[in-house]
Amino acid sequence: MKIAGFFLLIGIVSSAQEIKVSSGRIERFLNFKSDYVDARNIDVWLPNGYSNKEKYAVLYMHDGQMLYDAETSWNKQVWEVDEVAGKLIAENKTRKFIVVGIWNNRLKRHPEYFPQKAYEKLTTEQKEFVSNQLLLKKKIDQTFHPVSDSYLKFIVTELKPFIDRQFSTKTDRKNTFIAGSSMGGLISMYAICEYPDVFGGAACLSTHWTGIYQLKNNPIPETFYTYLKQNLPNPKKHKIYFDHGDKTLDSLYPTLQKEVDKIMKQKGFCTKNWITKYFPGKDHSEKAWHERFHIPLEFLLKE
Repeated sequence: MKIAGFFLLIGIVSSAQEIKVSSGRIERFLNFKSDYVDARNIDVWLPNGYSNKEKYAVLYMHDGQMLYDAETSWNKQVWEVDEVAGKLIAENKTRKFIVVGIWNNRLKRHPEYFPQKAYEKLTTEQKEFVSNQLLLKKKIDQTFHPVSDSYLKFIVTELKPFIDRQFSTKTDRKNTFIAGSSMGGLISMYAICEYPDVFGGAACLSTHWTGIYQLKNNPIPETFYTYLKQNLPNPKKHKIYFDHGDKTLDSLYPTLQKEVDKIMKQKGFCTKNWITKYFPGKDHSEKAWHERFHIPLEFLLKE
């Protein structure tokens, strides 16, 4: 069976391929170097009328090659972030913001996006099981070792300072957000937990709580629950958005998200600072995420 979004991690467009947008413009930084992770492209979306005379909030997004132009993606699907964000800004439904699209690194996507501190709580046998499952699914090509702590360090200590120097941004927590889907949802959750002074909100769409691609005999959800209980940020200072459908890979998520929702309530989150949405009939795809992306953007970035 083919799973929608399966090839997200291996689809990558030519670095030189032009990105076309329906709103605003893209500035691409080719082969952005890091001391912590491999170099990658960064695509920054600037809204119509962008001016250095104003200050803009910043949304960091994972899987950057799947955000803007369907003609450049492997499956001809993208989030169409430029369209959604541009419309919300034009209608004054959100504050003005820019979007930093961080490309994934193909077979290193899973190690970079998997919450490292949660993984380290697994037993040796459980880690071996997880690694074998990911190898079988061809999500990795060697023994699994998460490097998400390094990936987040790259974003926080290298990329964010560069973006704040290069563009006219509001640099504080209240105006810095992070978002992604599937594994990108996991790393967005991990980012706001690990760096609560940097990120004021996270949007986690179709969050891949299984870590692998099955529910049976899977030790990963429990270790994620434990991590959240110990590390969720202060609900008075942060907003978190979760959602899921119930088709293709999303069919694995409903029961797991319910457990996460219980933890959110236990840790003091309420409708003011946390939303979980369920979309019956929706699958695990960029098309589905595009259709509902306006919801977390309005929730996190409303004026």
